[in-house]
Amino acid sequence: MARLLLVLFLTALYKSVLCEEQESRIVQISQGPVRGYKDHEENLYTFFGIPYATAPTGQDRYKAPLPGPSWLTPFDADNDNIICPQAIIPAFKHLYKNADMRQNCLIANVYVPDTVEKSLPVLVVVHGGGFQVGSGNLLKVKKLVASNNIIAVTFNYRLGIHGFLCLGTQYAPGNAGMKDQVALLKWVNENIANFGGNPNDVTITGYSAGAVSVELLMLSPLAKGLFNKAIAESGGALGVFAMQTDPLENAKGFAKRFEIEHADDAYALEDFYKNASFETITSDSFFSEMFSPLFTPCIESEIGQEIFLADSPINILKSGDYEKVPFLVGFNDKEGISRIDSFETWKNNMNQKFSDFLPPDLQFRNKAEEELTAKDIKEFYFGDKKVDDDTILSFVDFMSDVSFAYPILKAVQLHANAGNNKIFLYLYNYVDELIPVVPHTDVKGATHCAQTFGVFDGYMFSNDTERDLPHDYKKHKVILRQMWGNFIKTGAPVPEGSSLATWPPTGADGSPHMLLGQSIELQDSALLQERRRMWDAVYSRHYRAPSQPQAFVLFSRNEL
Repeated sequence: MARLLLVLFLTALYKSVLCEEQESRIVQISQGPVRGYKDHEENLYTFFGIPYATAPTGQDRYKAPLPGPSWLTPFDADNDNIICPQAIIPAFKHLYKNADMRQNCLIANVYVPDTVEKSLPVLVVVHGGGFQVGSGNLLKVKKLVASNNIIAVTFNYRLGIHGFLCLGTQYAPGNAGMKDQVALLKWVNENIANFGGNPNDVTITGYSAGAVSVELLMLSPLAKGLFNKAIAESGGALGVFAMQTDPLENAKGFAKRFEIEHADDAYALEDFYKNASFETITSDSFFSEMFSPLFTPCIESEIGQEIFLADSPINILKSGDYEKVPFLVGFNDKEGISRIDSFETWKNNMNQKFSDFLPPDLQFRNKAEEELTAKDIKEFYFGDKKVDDDTILSFVDFMSDVSFAYPILKAVQLHANAGNNKIFLYLYNYVDELIPVVPHTDVKGATHCAQTFGVFDGYMFSNDTERDLPHDYKKHKVILRQMWGNFIKTGAPVPEGSSLATWPPTGADGSPHMLLGQSIELQDSALLQERRRMWDAVYSRHYRAPSQPQAFVLFSRNEL
């Protein structure tokens, strides 16, 4: 009898668990019904892999996205492994164990709290990865959603050559990946109310290249009115990898690797890319040795098609001709730690020829001027010392400023000068007991995108669950999610009446700004003032603006 009761109990338990595992919800969207499933960790439903648009194929594969498919029976939204074509970087291979790489990869993932409430605030997350790698589900946002009762949407967009080949022709006008992002925002605007979200209360957020994307979306007329708040973490539109300085040279350079004859000829170059195999244009991660990936957003030429960006970000910012929205923006105190792996190789090269390490968006009248500028910059960071183990922290500062800190601070200045009085600036420097020290020092620091890991689920790019994290870091993550949630819901990270430290908007000089670390403190001083002034002087004399693919304009018009 006891055995029979045990069998009956276990059978009932199994059925209960099975029922719980299969608990689902169907939502009707413009394309048809979609079925999402209850998450076992948080009180929410997930809808994975919904096709929001269609990636063109064949010779049209570099064009803007096409409308998504439609269906009559419920679409099972349960595939969270779809990624766009990309070369898998060995260091992150463990994150792509079950990756479902496909050309038609334009999918959205929707995280919905288990509530009957309607008109919830919406967060759209743009993933990072230098515009070359990554996916919408690389980092998870379940705890941010659950703790703030918001809806979040993550998604894929085309990467590398697939998304950012920019020839200025009918077949490859440029910015396909950014047009994917606009298509996603339009999809959200049309469908999110059916999930319980408010299409008029949408915040866009991104980290690294995703942060670049966020700021470019702020500047693009195509995205106007599709969101009303923005968060950019560790990246911005003025960064050295934000725009292709010379998209035609990048396209020619890659084609020449395959010994293409007449790669300098417009017809031959376009013919190569139109007919190149899928393997050819996906085989490379397209990261250059120094600062810039090859294929990133570009300024488009006027060829009779819809344009995402018709001018350089700095010109648009200076003009002020774009819609201003509340903007939460910042970076980490030691972003340059992300370059530490290259230090042993680069330090000797930097001592021999520091000019090789200048940002690619600088130009000089002659070699003498370039070498003199390089000498001044090297002395600013390293004094009369060599780049070696004893000055590795100066190396970290240099790399931080070139790639992230200075471009972000310059953009903040221009946004403020353009009339945006709702910019909330932060410097993130939280470290926990698991963070290693910078080699050759006893110093720790927050590396690239550390604040993103603080807000999102888990710990860094690892499989650690939050229950395994240090207690203080878990408390810190709760506070960050509260601030980010406040901003998503109100347009301010610390609204009136909050128990958190007061956080007013910043001015053009980067003051005040919030220090987000072991303690959270408002700083009245201008952020990195001396380092910023030095780069202001350099860029005022030597800035090289990104160019359009002008050589192809006449060629393209002849096709019309």
